[in-house]
Amino acid sequence: MKIGVIGCGYVFDHYMTTLAQHPGLEIAGVADRNQERAAQVGAYYGLHVYPDSAALLADPEIEIVANFTSIESHDAVSRAALEAGKHVYSEKPLVTDMEAAHALADLAAKKGLRLSCAPSNALSPTVQTLWKAIRDRAVGDVRMVYAEFDDNPVYLLKPETWISRSGAPWPYLHEYEMGCTWEHVGYHLTWMCAIFGPVRSVTAFSKATLPDKTDEPLSPADTPDFSVACLDFESGVVGRITCSIAGPTDHRMRVIGNEGVVSADTYRDYHCPVYLEPFNSVALKARNLLMVRESSFLQGLFGVGGRRVPLAESPAPGADRIHRPQGSWLSPKYWIARMRKAQRGQQDKCIGLAELAEAIEQDRAHFPAPDFTLHLTELTLAIQGAGPDGASQKLTTRFDPLPLPERTRRAGPDYKNLRRPSLLAGLLLARRG
Repeated sequence: MKIGVIGCGYVFDHYMTTLAQHPGLEIAGVADRNQERAAQVGAYYGLHVYPDSAALLADPEIEIVANFTSIESHDAVSRAALEAGKHVYSEKPLVTDMEAAHALADLAAKKGLRLSCAPSNALSPTVQTLWKAIRDRAVGDVRMVYAEFDDNPVYLLKPETWISRSGAPWPYLHEYEMGCTWEHVGYHLTWMCAIFGPVRSVTAFSKATLPDKTDEPLSPADTPDFSVACLDFESGVVGRITCSIAGPTDHRMRVIGNEGVVSADTYRDYHCPVYLEPFNSVALKARNLLMVRESSFLQGLFGVGGRRVPLAESPAPGADRIHRPQGSWLSPKYWIARMRKAQRGQQDKCIGLAELAEAIEQDRAHFPAPDFTLHLTELTLAIQGAGPDGASQKLTTRFDPLPLPERTRRAGPDYKNLRRPSLLAGLLLARRG
């Protein structure tokens, strides 16, 4: 399926990193209001460059327009693409106000077109494993969900020097002006809502805590760089999300039930290991011991932190096999690449485009559907806009709870059968019994 890309900034290179994993996708060409930048991308990747977005939208071979422009341009570009008869995949957030969000969804429905939006990490093997483990009742009845998004004190890491592989600077001032909540909270909202359904109400707090993050002028100057939100899901589950650019990196996802915890270290690595920790009196009491908290060896003995479970991994949408790293096992470059990927992880941002393309081809509903995206947009705006006095808001949007994807149901084991206590904990429990 041929895709036209509007917006050749920093994020574009992230998509290109994994495009080769999706042979059903073909980039017909790119456009950017900065023609020099578009030409730079075209030369680097060998892509056709349109003189402007109007020329790209006029190409009858393009079926999907990928909108990778800056946040304030999302509405106009997506609207123009829909008016031109193209399906749209937008970077997040969809838009900056709910009136525009509803208008885009209505326009897409009126024209019989698809409207989809990043992020796509809910489709990752890591999140799919969390989802199946929860559906298998591996942790019993889910009570709480914790999601962290501390993304390092980026202002100390010279972000003005960050350059993508094709030469785009990271727009750090724009990121500060938009705020880490608009930029980041969707990564956690998407998997939480996919698994636990719509949110009834949100209570949030947001504030600018880093007035010294740059000497450059910002407009506005007081965009929140910290937020925390509590989510009351219709399903009865309670969630909590934090976002900041002040704390050291912490991207953990934890789902806590009455019988255990299932967790992953980060949303960012789509193959991040998933750990299942069943609750038992030995492991719970061991957590109180300083020597256990300070020793990974003792944690393993007592089962603190849980055991790594196999990922529910299946071929990506539009593919007939699971992607594996290519290269010769005898090549040092192959092992260096594997080690780097294992340490840093990899987001397969193109999986969202592949999902949309397959859904169009199969004439089925796509993920995320517009009602899901509207709900995430409303949540994002509520959390960002809560302010330092805090605010509670009942959601006006909703979507029907989603079933576990069939491909995941087939791919993963029954995780409930994997919640055995550690060897030491099992022996101690047996003695007590």
